[in-house]
Amino acid sequence: MTGTPPTLAALTTYLLSKTGKAARGRLAAHLSGEGLRLWHMAVLAALADFGPQAQRDLAARLVIDPSDMVKVIDELAAADCVERARDTADRRRVRVALTPAGRDRLAALTARAEAVQDEVLAPLDAAERATLHALLLRVHEALPAGPE
Repeated sequence: MTGTPPTLAALTTYLLSKTGKAARGRLAAHLSGEGLRLWHMAVLAALADFGPQAQRDLAARLVIDPSDMVKVIDELAAADCVERARDTADRRRVRVALTPAGRDRLAALTARAEAVQDEVLAPLDAAERATLHALLLRVHEALPAGPE
């Protein structure tokens, strides 16, 4: 027997929220075992996907407060996952780049994220997973950019 009131279970947004919270919690638990948070993975992924960029631009892209971004980059730099350098065109700007160790770390984190995804989506077959992904991607892309 489920404790979810039928009125709430009838709301797709409620189900998305509850499922997302459960998935996020499981992934966060895996990451915390490595001393990382979801923001660390997001920064590594953004650098891998979009290449080196100004720290300020990276914060804006990921909607992370610039002061929080400094801390995340500091932690990733201490783990040799990213490197910072002054922008040669504008010495006031700091550019951040992924290191080979950071790329390896992202691959390991992605494997863990995929394992969590497999756990959460276990009730669905491959075709249903693909449909769910396509629909969620369409909804996600239509959302206005802003804080998560």
